[in-house]
Amino acid sequence: MNPEILSLIKLGVVFAIIIALLAFKRPLNLVMSIASVIVIVLYQPPMDVMLPAIKEGAIGYNTLNALAVLYCITYLQRMMESRHQLAGCQTAMDGLFNNRRINASVVPFMLGCLPAASTVLICGPIVRDAVGDSLSVPETAAVTTYFRHISEAFMPTYGNILIAITLTAGAVTPATFVIGMLPVVICLYISGYVIYLRRIPKDTGLKSEQPKSYYAKLLVKSIWPIFLSIAIVLVLNAPVWAAVLLCIVLEFFINKFTAAEIVPFFRTAFEGKLMLNTLAVMIFGNLLRATGVVELLPTYLSKLPIPSFMVWALIFAVGTLVGGTQTIVVLGVPMALASVGDGSFFSLFLLCMSMSYVVMQVNPTHICLTLCAEDYKVPLGSLIVKSVPLVIVAAALVFGYYFILQAVGL
Repeated sequence: MNPEILSLIKLGVVFAIIIALLAFKRPLNLVMSIASVIVIVLYQPPMDVMLPAIKEGAIGYNTLNALAVLYCITYLQRMMESRHQLAGCQTAMDGLFNNRRINASVVPFMLGCLPAASTVLICGPIVRDAVGDSLSVPETAAVTTYFRHISEAFMPTYGNILIAITLTAGAVTPATFVIGMLPVVICLYISGYVIYLRRIPKDTGLKSEQPKSYYAKLLVKSIWPIFLSIAIVLVLNAPVWAAVLLCIVLEFFINKFTAAEIVPFFRTAFEGKLMLNTLAVMIFGNLLRATGVVELLPTYLSKLPIPSFMVWALIFAVGTLVGGTQTIVVLGVPMALASVGDGSFFSLFLLCMSMSYVVMQVNPTHICLTLCAEDYKVPLGSLIVKSVPLVIVAAALVFGYYFILQAVGL
C-alpha cells in the first residue's frame, strides 16, 4: 500500500480511538495520553523528532504561556467572585437589557475578546444564570464556548488570523478581512439563535429599580478587570498573562483586599485537572504535527471529484481538525492563493478561514472546550455533540455567504 495512504489510514484510526474513548466518558488527559502513545506506535517517529515534539508540548513556550494565563485568569476570577463582581455583571446586564438571551450570548462574546482560553471560565457563571433550566447542562456548556469564541472568527489580534493575513502577501488586509468577516459573525449568531438561544426566555422577571446609567456604571465596576486586560493586550500588544497579572494587582488595591483574603487564592487558582488536560492536549498536538500527516491532506483531498471551493473548504476543515488552525493556515493559505490568484482569492480566503474556525469549535484538542467541559462537569464528548448542530448551521450559512460574494465578483 502507498505509504502516504497508509499514513492517512493511521490518522483515521487515531481519531476513531479518541472518539470511542470520549464516548465512554474517559478523562480527557487519559484519552489524549493514550492517543499520544498510539501516534508513537503507529507512526514510529525517530527519536530526534519524537522527543523534541514531546518536550515542546510539555514545556514549550505555547504550553507554559497557556498554563500561566490559565492560572492568572483563575486567580482573577477568584478575586472577582469574592467581591461579587460577576454577580454584579449579571445584575447590570439585567438592568440594561432585561434579556436573558443577551446575557447568554453578548457577554461571552465581549469577554471572548480577551485572547485567553481560560476566559471561558469567567463566562460560565454568567451564562448559567442566564440560561437557568431552559437548556440541559451540556447544551449550556455548548452555548458558553460557542459565543465566547465568535470574536476569534474575525479579530486580527489573534495569532492565526495575523499569520493568515500576512501570508496573503497583501491580497487581504486586516481592515478588509474584518469587514469581510462581519457577515460571518452574523451567520454565527443566527446559528446560535436558531439552535439554542430562542429556547431561552427573554425576560429575566426583574424590574429595573434604577436608571440605565446606574446599571452602566455597575457593569463597568463589575467587569473592569477583563475590559482593561483586553485593552492592554490590544493597545500595548502585551502578553495576556502580564495584562491579567497587572489587573490582579490593581484589583487588590481598588477593592481593598487583605493579605489574608488573597493567600488562599494561590492554592485554589491552581486547577490541577485543567493543567493536566492542557499538557496532554498540547503534547498530542505536537506529536501529531511531527508525523507530517497534515501536509498530505491537500494532495489527496485535491483529487476528489468536487468543485474546487469545496476542496479548499475540506482542506481547511480536515486540516484544522488534525493539526489545528495555525498549522493549516501556514500550509493552506499560500497554496490557495497560488491556485486561484488575487482576483477571486478574497471570497475563497474568507470561506477557508470560516471553515477552519467552525471546525475548531468541535475539535477535541481545542483547549477551551476542555476547560469548559471541566467547568460544567460534563464529558467533553457531550459538549462536542451539542456543539455539532451549531457548527452545521453556521457552515451552511457561510457557504451561502460565499456564493453571494462570488455572485458580486469578490
